[in-house]
Amino acid sequence: MYALTDYDYYLPEDLIAQKPAGTRGASRLLHLKKNTGGISHHRFSSLTDLLKSGDVLVVNNTAVIPARMFGRKETGGKIEILIVNYAAAAKNNKAFGKIEYECLVRASKSPKPGTRIDFGPDLTAVVSAVLERTCIIEFFSDKPFADMLDQNGVMPLPPYIKRDDAADPKWEDKTAYQTVYARHKGAVAAPTAGLHFSQEMIESIKARGIFIANITLHVGYGTFMPIRSPDIRDHQMHSEHFVIPESAAQKINAAKTDGRRVVAVGTTSVRTLEYVADDKGHVSPCTGSCDLFIYPGYAFKCVDAMVTNFHLPQSTLIMLVSAFAGRDNILNAYGVAVNEKYRFFSYGDAMYIE
Repeated sequence: MYALTDYDYYLPEDLIAQKPAGTRGASRLLHLKKNTGGISHHRFSSLTDLLKSGDVLVVNNTAVIPARMFGRKETGGKIEILIVNYAAAAKNNKAFGKIEYECLVRASKSPKPGTRIDFGPDLTAVVSAVLERTCIIEFFSDKPFADMLDQNGVMPLPPYIKRDDAADPKWEDKTAYQTVYARHKGAVAAPTAGLHFSQEMIESIKARGIFIANITLHVGYGTFMPIRSPDIRDHQMHSEHFVIPESAAQKINAAKTDGRRVVAVGTTSVRTLEYVADDKGHVSPCTGSCDLFIYPGYAFKCVDAMVTNFHLPQSTLIMLVSAFAGRDNILNAYGVAVNEKYRFFSYGDAMYIE
């Protein structure tokens, strides 16, 4: 149960989704009952019928920033960067002028402090420090940096999604890789379970007496980092900035008091709620950094059901859903999904676990 290899499964490469379903809500939905292991198959739009009146659906309203940028060094060599601490650094940065971020860097040769980078006519940068896995980069522009990011950046898609024209900021991922309820900029990966919801579906859910609670967790680059420890208990999660507002806490706590269900959309919502919940599953309005690693043996306090996508083998995400529904149930459900040719990962199909 604690060996990394316990969370492996066979996945044909052609089942890794390279683009989303044609319309939001059109993807498939595997319904797993964790107490019995029972499985049924639906369209995602059927989730409206599977939820119950009085449920509180908790969504992560973080907005993905186009954090991936392509530039050239003074030598002419190509360089690619990924901003990894946009939300955490926001309070220390001004709207324009000199702005500093921690970045992952890809280049033919690792840059040294003092390396200058040109991202376009209005945005330049200098590497100010080289850390163990990242660099500190100072950006310079006479225009608001947010505008420069929108103009020069592309969405930071995970590496298993291939784009021939990845450097084109006009690629449709700028809208597809964003939830319809995204509000607060700061994530470098999408809370992908939320990508399935259309605005019409959200309104239909509300009309059925189901409450929507918005929380924020800015998904960090740690979501891309593999576990390197043979024993998963030795893994350390990266911290991610979160906010639970008063309105969300009130809805969640009322549900726990009344015996109604809290249904989390995505593993990011699950981790945030469980990180702040007390023994009764109640949460307080707060802001902080979450580094909770959930794996089998964890006792859930707040979350009663969840909506999630299908996750990579040996990932912290498949360990989280295994903790919630049981490892055998999850691996069996994944096997069924493979046989039924479900689409996997960020742009793939979904699972509802209750």
